[in-house]
Amino acid sequence: MATETAPLKSSTQSRPAASEIDVFGLTHQGRVRKTNADHFLICSFHRSLKIHATSISKMLGPTETESRGFLMLVADGVGGMDAAQEGSAHALAAVSQHLLHASEICSHMAVQQEETAIEELKKAVAHAHDALKEHAEQAGVPSTATTLSMLAVFWPRAFVVHVGDSRVYRLRGTEFRRLTTDQTVAQMMVEAGAMTPEAADRSKLKHVLWSAVGSQEAVPQVTVVDADQRDRPLLCSDGLTKHVSDAEIREHMLRDLSSEETCRALVDLALERGGSDNITVVMGRVRKLAL
Repeated sequence: MATETAPLKSSTQSRPAASEIDVFGLTHQGRVRKTNADHFLICSFHRSLKIHATSISKMLGPTETESRGFLMLVADGVGGMDAAQEGSAHALAAVSQHLLHASEICSHMAVQQEETAIEELKKAVAHAHDALKEHAEQAGVPSTATTLSMLAVFWPRAFVVHVGDSRVYRLRGTEFRRLTTDQTVAQMMVEAGAMTPEAADRSKLKHVLWSAVGSQEAVPQVTVVDADQRDRPLLCSDGLTKHVSDAEIREHMLRDLSSEETCRALVDLALERGGSDNITVVMGRVRKLAL
């Protein structure tokens, strides 16, 4: 687990209002695949008051709080296309449902009980892992494995939870950083010193996962970073990175366009270059930073 705790100015560390958040997601089956096994989810946590009956409705005011946390998730199904499509959808549903019912996961918990928050996020992945394996067994179908990359923002902390080879990036100012490491056999060999990064990039093992939700093994990689209003996170499946380099992703994010415009431009670029796989891109940003 990696952590980053550099101090920030209060103006950039403070929680943005919901109206300031610009987030968008887009998925495309590409030009080769007949179905789309990619799925994404963008959601926020709120505390709400469900009114069953009252005689003072005009006095109650808002019945839902501002966002207490924000989630961005991307899943890329692995294996046969029908099973892959179902697996990635089930994984996102399982994670979101687990976190919905998790006990009081919110900004206060993330700051004061960081390790507890991490364990709760890992439990969400484990819940999805078990749900997929159980579904495959009961349905008598092949593995419904999937990658899963999640960014959970509970101001002023952000948690990256990652399984597989989808990716999470962050642009802060001009600094562009990949927050995940591909869980592939090729990358494992690079880390062991048995293969150069250049050789790994050309290797067929680049697309062989050793960790995936619903497979034999799912090992979540967790990275904890500070949350800053300057941040522009981007999540994507490998359908984007097969055709678009990290440098090109950074270049598009630096153009200061809306999240929707950036997502559409990157998907279009991957399609122009062949679109050999399903393509999913999710991006978020704060529209205006008051200094």
